[in-house]
Amino acid sequence: KMLHVKQKPREKPTNRLLVKWQKHTQDGPATSAQLPKQMSRCQNLTLTDWLLVYAYIDTHPDISQAGIVEHFQTCHEGALIFNQSTLSHKLQERHNMEACANDNPTALSSKRP
Repeated sequence: KMLHVKQKPREKPTNRLLVKWQKHTQDGPATSAQLPKQMSRCQNLTLTDWLLVYAYIDTHPDISQAGIVEHFQTCHEGALIFNQSTLSHKLQERHNMEACANDNPTALSSKRP
């Protein structure tokens, strides 16, 4: 015969740490900018980030796409991580992205406008 041993009832732990959500305290739209130490791979940038890239391209028309990518990867105040292929693709979508920003200002924080 096998003896069935019941476990003693356990008390639920009472010292659990509550997870609190951080409040969004910035006044401006969200950004994907990172500190240079955290650069590891490409990421989805927000519409605001791409508008910043487009503005930089307009003010520096002689810089190559590779130079633009390098500039944003080495920014001290917050790096935007993307590659030349992504930049080329987003330059083709520029008109649509700018129209989306004008039509819907709340889309500035969107990563998929």
